[in-house]
Amino acid sequence: MGKQRNGRLEALLAEYGYSHQQLADEVNRVAAEVLGEPTQCTDRHVRRWIAGEVQWPWSRYLLPLQEIFGRSPETMGFTPRKSSRPVPLSVRSAPVKESTPVQRRTFIAGALVAALGTHQTPQHGRLGSSDIDRVRTTITRLDAHFNGLGGGALVDVATDYLRRLHHALDHCSYGERIERAMHRAVADVAACAGWSAHDCGQYERAAQLRNQALQAALLARDPVAVTRAWSDLAAQAEHAGRPGEAARINRAALSERHLRGQPLIAALLHARLADCLAQTGDPQGMGRQLAAAEREYDRASPAGAPSWLAFLNPAELSGLGAIAHQSAGQLRRAEQQVGQTLGLLPDRFSRNRAYYTTLLAELQLAQGDTQRAADTAAGVQSAGIASSRIVVRLDQVIAAGQSQGGHP
Repeated sequence: MGKQRNGRLEALLAEYGYSHQQLADEVNRVAAEVLGEPTQCTDRHVRRWIAGEVQWPWSRYLLPLQEIFGRSPETMGFTPRKSSRPVPLSVRSAPVKESTPVQRRTFIAGALVAALGTHQTPQHGRLGSSDIDRVRTTITRLDAHFNGLGGGALVDVATDYLRRLHHALDHCSYGERIERAMHRAVADVAACAGWSAHDCGQYERAAQLRNQALQAALLARDPVAVTRAWSDLAAQAEHAGRPGEAARINRAALSERHLRGQPLIAALLHARLADCLAQTGDPQGMGRQLAAAEREYDRASPAGAPSWLAFLNPAELSGLGAIAHQSAGQLRRAEQQVGQTLGLLPDRFSRNRAYYTTLLAELQLAQGDTQRAADTAAGVQSAGIASSRIVVRLDQVIAAGQSQGGHP
């Protein structure tokens, strides 16, 4: 049996913000504290665990790992050998408490707060243009973090930032123009938080945040923010298995006159509508919408585009087309387009690379090419990616490949 990359452990490092060396240092620290004796864990040990070269580490490493992540070895992606002895949940007097990973997520969120500057929000006094400029800069950082790495701790950071913005609206003074700008900021942050929650599989939380985004966009009287909110709610309906509802929302958004001057947003809406139509059994309509998406994108200028649309590039447009062809059952065409997507995708979009590589493995598996699917899945680079949704899909394709006879 060949080695299988440990995607679950790799995702945990991303979620908790550890580099290989940092996790090794933490294992050594916890071992000294809990076991009363030092270990000699290095970044090489961590790399071997993630690469699958070591499927069941020694107990002196497993016990600290359980303390650090609050999970069993199997949940961390390790596979016991026949000779492996059961590892206790904890060597402490009480089992590992749920608060341990929560505390660590809080620590990571605190580091993100400092890095993104979300704590620099006025809580009293009069708001002016310079305050709005700082808020917009922070929102750009939030969007860039999500586009590059995904949700993870970002959902808590963005949600906390929402609370700070609402506090400023309630306790500061400002004029009408600043008030509208603040509501627009709330809409943008709620939308980013909604996608971050979606990326973490927290779909109810995502729905609440997206409704907040729509309400704030309406208060801002900003048609672009309203269109974005409707688009996100359409994506939510589609994920919930209601493609007809999603199609109706996308069509309503596309009918707005202001989109004539927003070709980039229109391109995104057409591409998402294409997938809805594919799911409802309208491949011809899907094709027309994909063609419309390309036409709109060709007349768009990336200059001046909002930061949340930074992900929409030629690679992403190709990827959205691949998703639509997959929904239409055109798997070979979808596979070709995913290959094109990965060839065009800029390096900074690590999360999307992991997403589309996982999609490629799913398409190969669906066509019965188990060996290629296994090879593709093994090549997913999810280090630093904070998207449990991608990790779950990757685990599923690996498990399905094993059951069909592919190597792990």
